[in-house]
This record gives sequence, C-alpha cells and structure tokens, in this order.
Amino acid sequence: MSNRRILMIGLDGFEPSLAESWMQQGEMPNLARLYQNSANFALDHGRAKYSGLAWEHVSSGLSPADSGRWSAVTFNTSDYSVRQDPTSMRPFFADITSPTVIFDTPYCDLSQAPNVMGMTNWGAHDPGVPTYSRPGNLQAILRERFGPYPAPEWIYGMAWPSVDKTKHMSDALVRAVDTRSQAAVWLLGEHLPDWQLAMVVVSECHSGIEALWHGIDPEHPLHGIASAPVAARGMRRIYRAIDKLIGDLVNNFPDATIVAFGMHGMGANNADIASMVLLPELLYRNAFGKSYLRSRQWPVQLPDTTPLLDETFSWNQAMREAIPGPKTRKQRLLRLFPKFGQARQSASPPLDWMPAARYRSFWSHMPAFALPSFYDGRIRINLRDRESHGKVSRSNYAAKCEELVELLQVCRDLQTDRPIIDTIVRGADDPMQLTATEADLYITWQGAPLGLSHPVLGDIGPIPYRRTGGHTGPYGFLCTAGEGIRPTDRGITSSFNVVPTVLDLLGETIPQHISGQSLATTLFN
Repeated sequence: MSNRRILMIGLDGFEPSLAESWMQQGEMPNLARLYQNSANFALDHGRAKYSGLAWEHVSSGLSPADSGRWSAVTFNTSDYSVRQDPTSMRPFFADITSPTVIFDTPYCDLSQAPNVMGMTNWGAHDPGVPTYSRPGNLQAILRERFGPYPAPEWIYGMAWPSVDKTKHMSDALVRAVDTRSQAAVWLLGEHLPDWQLAMVVVSECHSGIEALWHGIDPEHPLHGIASAPVAARGMRRIYRAIDKLIGDLVNNFPDATIVAFGMHGMGANNADIASMVLLPELLYRNAFGKSYLRSRQWPVQLPDTTPLLDETFSWNQAMREAIPGPKTRKQRLLRLFPKFGQARQSASPPLDWMPAARYRSFWSHMPAFALPSFYDGRIRINLRDRESHGKVSRSNYAAKCEELVELLQVCRDLQTDRPIIDTIVRGADDPMQLTATEADLYITWQGAPLGLSHPVLGDIGPIPYRRTGGHTGPYGFLCTAGEGIRPTDRGITSSFNVVPTVLDLLGETIPQHISGQSLATTLFN
C-alpha cells in the first residue's frame, strides 16, 4: 500500500443513528459530505464494548483477548480489593516510522512512545492516562493560547434533575468542542505540522450522551421531565459543533486521507442501577438472608413509579446514605485533607463512589459477589484455591454458576413485572485461569431495571437514574475518504480492523500481535 498522510478523527461515544437523522435534516453538512465521499462501514465492537476500554483497544491495537485485559477494574484475589487502573499498553504507533502527532487520545501512554508528539488528558472522557505532553511545554502553550479545558465539571456530569444544570452542561460542552477544534487545527497546522499520521479524539459527545440522552429518546422514562427539551437542544448543538470540527479538520488538511470512526454506538442507559446497585444487593441478600441497602422514600416519582432526585441532591450523595461504606483510614484522611492522593486520581480514579464497591468488606464471606462495573453486570465466584478466602469448591463451581443463573432468572422488574435478564455469559472455560480483570458471569439487562423483585429475597429499589445514556448502541462507524478510495457502503466489520487498516494505508508493516485485519485493499475495489 502506498504511503499516505492519514488524519484519524476519533469520535468517542458517538451514536451514528443520531447523526444520520440530523444529516438528513441538513444540520450536519460536513459529516454528510464526508459520508458521500467515503467508504463507509458499521463497526461491531462485540462484547468488548462492555470492557469500557474502547480507546485502549485503539491506542494499543489490541483486543481484550489479545491483551488479556477485560476491564479497567482489577480485582485482587488476596485481599479482595479493587482498583481502576490506567493503561500500561504500548501505543501501536510507538514502533512505526511515520512521524505521528496525537491530541487527547484516551488510554494513550505517550511515555512509551518517545517519538510521538502531542498531548493526552486535555479534556478526555475517561482519559486512562495522566496528563502528558511532548514537547514538555506543549501543555503550557495550549493553555496560554486557548485557556483551560472549558468543561471539566461536565466530563462526568449528571444534569437531568435540573434545567439550569442541563443548559450549563450543554453550553460548556459546545464551547469545549469549539476550543478542541481550534486547538487541533493549530497543533497540526502550525505548531507540529510535520506529521504523516495524526489522531484527534473528540470526547464531548460521550459526556453529552450519557447525561442528555433522555432529551432525544422519546421512549426514555425521563423524556417528559422539565430538563428533557433543554437536553435535546443541547445534544443537537453538540453534534453541530462536532460537525463543524470535522469540517475544520478536513478543510485545513485537504491532502490527508481521512479516517473518521467511533468504536461503538450509544443509546439508553440500562446498566447503572442494575449493575451498580441491584446486583450487589441481591447477592448480599442471597448470602446473608438480610438487606444491606437502606430503604428510603424518594421525594417525587413519575406515574410509572420512576423516582426523581431533587436538583440540589446528588445521586452519589443519595447512594452514600442508602449504602454506607466502611470508613477506611485513607477516606478519613481525604475528608480531612482533600488534596491527599490527588496526584493518583487523574490516572487511577477511586471506585469508592460506586455502590457495588461498598460491599467489598463482605466479599470474602460470600459465595459470590458483584464486581464494580460501568456497563454489564459482573459476578465473581469466591472460588477456593483462586480467591484467598474461597467458599466454593472447584467441584461445586458449575452448580454454583447454575444456581446464580436461576437466582437472576426468577427476578422481575419492579416497575414492569418483566424479566430483568437479557443474556448471561460464562467467563473463562477454566475458572482457575480467570484473570484479575475477568468475571465468572456477565449479565446484560433487559430494559433498564431501576428495581427488582425476587420471590424470596424481596424487593430492591426503585433507585433513581444516574446516567440516562449508555453504551447500548449496536454499531460504531468508520468513514475512510482519500485519493483512490471508492465511496460506497461496505456493510459491517470488526472495530478491531481500524488500526491495521491505518497502518496499511501508511505503508507500515502490520505487527503480528496487532488484532484485526486490514481493510485497505477493499477500499479501492
């Protein structure tokens, strides 16, 4: 494959169906033009999208099966602790000869790519790495020219209880996209123009969809609340800003082959409450025959019994009251000295905020427990000779799995009386080979259960929504446009084919360890 100048535009947390609708309405002319000039694919990320490591898969070029990392959450079998680890993977472009510049690529460890220029953790959603720049003064130069990142408080914002917060979040994310566009054009066009490969990643859509999805989904239970129309306008504005960014990059670098992509789609959130609250409480009750979650009355609820939060009361605060956690020495120090440990938080965020993690002190006494998870439900069996205080023998492992499946299958959605389970998938064939980032059972949920009812263990919930959007869209997308590439729709392909395709287009040798297959030869047919 002949050498080309490649500009990768990564759209993090981007739902293609929204873009298609708004392109048809004339609101995204730049993306529409790119689609018309591209070989287009739908990207299938498979179950790997539930790992929450999509950008590690891009940065490293490795699937979970090839890297051995199935989650950002690592479980310690000795002391039953959990932590959210930054990436340790070597970027795929660390070993290529093409001069490379990146801007805000999540899970990209620039310290392991000494010949690559650019900056990480400028305003990324789940950056997976500390802030780092090469040259070393680039961070200061960007701040002097463009100011600080415009929306730091909204990267993980929860705005739906408040009209004002929803508007402020929308405004800030639009400003962030505009600033990102200006910074990227300057970086690639003026400051570091001698590149053969460039990658710019846009994260504001991820933050926006997770917080504002109820505004654009007429089927969402929160679609009728006061913040929904504001959220809908906000999402349109964020997408229009992203469209302008795409136009700015394409127009400023007309000689580059464009590789625009999103690893997976987005949709309604169906996992926050089920995976973070309901599942850990169900397994606690199954182990001890009593509840740990404190029942409470929510101040307002919709006619379908969906509970609402007061706009001054945060979800995290509500969960701390409902599910108290053990008071550790570190937590006491953090309350007394808020700056204690801040250096680690950017690279390895704490998990104490997640309700599932507050059951940790009980795990060694339970036959099975719920691991902290951002997407699917994950059950770890407390297996003898694997966990330090294992309760389940190897000979009883299969029976315990079946027992847990039956436990889940009899549960009903507290609001709809429908089953709560969509799929249950086993982990490794040999449980003794399970890694620290894997679970024994993986659960995807039917609907978006805010509460469940078990015939023996009773009712759990309902619990108010946290994020209204999530990683539930069926497909991501890939648009490739450049000299000789024939514009057409090419159907569905694996998300892991993006990196080898880029390497092939660059004329680089594709290392054997890289996951996926190059699509480059098909682009010209």
